[in-house]
Amino acid sequence: MMVMKPKIIDEIIGWWGAGAIVLAYALVSFDYLSVSTYLYQLLNGTGAVGIVYISFKKKAYQPGVLNIVWVIIAVIAIIRLLM
Repeated sequence: MMVMKPKIIDEIIGWWGAGAIVLAYALVSFDYLSVSTYLYQLLNGTGAVGIVYISFKKKAYQPGVLNIVWVIIAVIAIIRLLM
C-alpha cells in the first residue's frame, strides 16, 4: 500500500480548493448549475476550505482570510437552502 507524504496531501487539498471554486463558477456561468443548489454551495465551501488550509500552511494569510469569509457565506447559503 502506498503512503502519501504530507506535502503531497497538502498540495492535493490546495488544488482541490482552486479546482472546486473554478468548477462551481464555470458551471454557474454556463448555466449548468444554479447558485441555489447544494452542489454549487458545496463546491464553493469545500473549495474555500482547501484554499484556507493551504494558504495558512504556506503562511499566505490574505487568501486564507478571504476564503474564511467564502466558507462562512457558503455555510449560511446551505443553511438557508435547508430551511
